Amino acid sequence: MPFYKDKNKKNNPKVVVPEGPVRVKLPKGKEVIGIITQRLGGGRMFISCMDGKTRNCRVPGRLRRGMWLREGDVVIVQPWEFDDEKGDVLFKYSKAAIERLKKKGLLKTSESEF
Repeated sequence: MPFYKDKNKKNNPKVVVPEGPVRVKLPKGKEVIGIITQRLGGGRMFISCMDGKTRNCRVPGRLRRGMWLREGDVVIVQPWEFDDEKGDVLFKYSKAAIERLKKKGLLKTSESEF
């Protein structure tokens, strides 16, 4: 007798919704919060950061397949040590985390993307 008779039930993703408060990852050290403004291709994009600079950022190879990024997404950027106009994308915020950042005042709400 087969273990799974209903293939749809087997292949459905299990969605887990956290019931408690949402914990938000905050930038540490030289990391800054930014919003993706333009995708350039090849894992690179222009990101307008909260410190007032626009950086040409890339997605590191270890995160390239696991993190799907679009214009308007809020991310954590780590600027390069030797070139402040470039950086790496480290983390992408979810919708609930973005709302939490707005409540804390860490994300400017005057941006047109929201």
